[in-house]
Order: sequence, then structure tokens, then C-alpha cells
Amino acid sequence: MSLSASTNVSAANMSANALSSSRPSAPRFDWTHAEIKALFDLPFMDLMFRAQTVHRENFAPNQVQVSTLLSIKTGACPEDCKYCPQSGHYNTELEKEKLMEVQKVLEEAALAKEKGASRFCMGAAWKHPSEKDFPYVLEMIKGVKSLGLESCVTLGTLNDEQAKRLSEVGLDYYNHNLDTSAEFYDSIITTRTYQDRLDTLSRVRDSGIKLCCGGIMGMGEEQKDRVGLLRQLSQMTPHPESVPINMLVKVEGTPLENVEDLDTFEFIRTIAVARILMPQSHVRLSAGRQGMNEQTQALCFMAGANSIFYGEKLLTTGNPEADKDMALFANLGIQPEKREEHSDAAVVEAIAAQAVKQEESKWFYEASV
Repeated sequence: MSLSASTNVSAANMSANALSSSRPSAPRFDWTHAEIKALFDLPFMDLMFRAQTVHRENFAPNQVQVSTLLSIKTGACPEDCKYCPQSGHYNTELEKEKLMEVQKVLEEAALAKEKGASRFCMGAAWKHPSEKDFPYVLEMIKGVKSLGLESCVTLGTLNDEQAKRLSEVGLDYYNHNLDTSAEFYDSIITTRTYQDRLDTLSRVRDSGIKLCCGGIMGMGEEQKDRVGLLRQLSQMTPHPESVPINMLVKVEGTPLENVEDLDTFEFIRTIAVARILMPQSHVRLSAGRQGMNEQTQALCFMAGANSIFYGEKLLTTGNPEADKDMALFANLGIQPEKREEHSDAAVVEAIAAQAVKQEESKWFYEASV
């Protein structure tokens, strides 16, 4: 390498280090609608620079947290969310499935860890968990944590007692998205109110569980609704630790199958604004990645996204394959975010212990739909 080239590389590294070591500013919880709209209106490159600067002040610039999502109970959901193929209100030809057995879930979790995931998320198509099925979910959470993975579930609305029991078994994250702004919400869902969602989020937070809460872009909403959603999230104290930003995946048979596509740059702007508003949260590039090329995903990471779902499916819709994700990471110089590791022997032991428990106790069963 020539002296000039070496000097340029060193200068670039020094510049990156300087950005990433800048003193982070304290999070704000009082963003106004006008201030957030002004961020959306910034020239694209200015917005990207500001978002990336905030990102480097708070996170390692080239690390992305990797999660895997498993549908542990599929279909026949009583909710009428217009975007969702699991809703029992629409004919999407999705086969309904009973709650998975605990051992099978742990086998999937171990495979996810082997492929590089640090968090295992479990989703059930329920309005709220039943008392019959809830104990099995608690066992799943304990088993996932015994593998050395962070645990996350999305089970619908919770009452105080359910939130407490999730906390007692050590659940790390509870996912409960707001989906969109309060003003646009009734156009998408009528079987659960916006306040219902806020109440569940409050119960989860009060129980000491971290929040995973975001929304879906491209459902026919206007920019003011994306502003409203991000403002609602940014006013939570503290901010949600994980903020998934989803692009609508259109599914035949749902009311939104023919909705107009959202402009790609508007989606990237939404991620950038989320990063600025919630500087210490992981912003997840979530559903919709399968329809994005590598260049779009790279811009999302540049805008401050530092978390992805990893694997072939997001509940019931497609997701880029793990090998493709790792190839993209290699091209971009990104590394999966690490957490404390457990040995392979410990993983095998945890699964074996759960298998014995299922065979010898009440945990071996056929769950109801």
C-alpha cells in the first residue's frame, strides 16, 4: 500500500472512531410533531448524516443485533388487523396450527443460535393468552434462556398477572407494536383499541420487562401518521429498547393486498428519524426485507438500523435466508452483535432436560387452537 493510500485509510479510521466516540446527548421525550416533520423534510443526505452520527454516538457502528422469530401458534386469530394473514377474518389459505410443543421450540431456538442469533422471539396468533396455554409459553421462555439466548414473546394483550408471571420467569422482551398513529389506527384494526395496546405496554414496562414496540409502514397511511407513530414511541419513558420498523408485506386475501407501495426513500427516512428520536434504542429493520435489494438494506443500516430478524420466515411471511444475510454483512463489514455464550454441551443438556420434563410431567400435551 502506498503512503498516500495508507494515510487516507488511517484518516478514515480516525474519522470513524471520532464519530463513534462522541459523547451521546441525553434522550428526549418531548419531541413535537413539528420537530419530527422537520426531520422528515431534511435533504436526504443531511438526514442520513445526522442519523448516522447519532447512531455512532450510542452504538458500535458496524454491529447489528440478530434475532430469530418463530411462530409458535399460527392462524385463526380473532383480531381483524387488515395487514395480517393470520387473521381469522380473511381467507389467505394459511393453515392454522396448534401451539408447538416445548421441546420442538427449544430445538428451533438451538438452531437459531447455531446460525448466529442472539435473541429468540416467539409469536402466537392470539388476542390474549389463555390460561390453558400460558404455562407452556412460560416453559418455552425458561428453556430459551437456558440456551444462552435472550427471550422475546408476542402474545397479544396481557393483564397484570400475566405480565408479572412473564417477568418472574425472566422474559427479556415483550413485543407489542402500535402499528401506526392513533389517528389512522381505526382504519387498520377495529377489534382492539389503541388504548388497549398502550395499556399492555404499560403493564409490561411496570413488570420490568424490556419493550419491543414499533410499527408498519406502507399500509396506506400518510407521512403525518408516520410522524405520529414515531412521536408516540419517542414519548414513552424510557424509550422502547427495541423499535421494529416494518415494511408492509402484502398478502393475497388481506384487505391491504393491493395498497399502493410506499416510496423506498420514505421508508429509509422513517428509520433515520426513528434513530434520531430514540438514540439508545435498537432500531430493527424488520418485515419486508425480502422485497429489498442489498443497496436498500445498506442504506437502512446507514440510517441507523442495527437489528434484524434472521431466517427464512417472519411468522408466516418470507424473510431473506440466513446465508444471504451473512454475505451482505461481509460485504458491508458488519458483525453480529455478541452476548454471553453458552457451550454446545450446555445447549444439548438444556434440550435433553426439557425432553425429559415433557415426557415425565404435565408439559407434554397437545395444545388447543
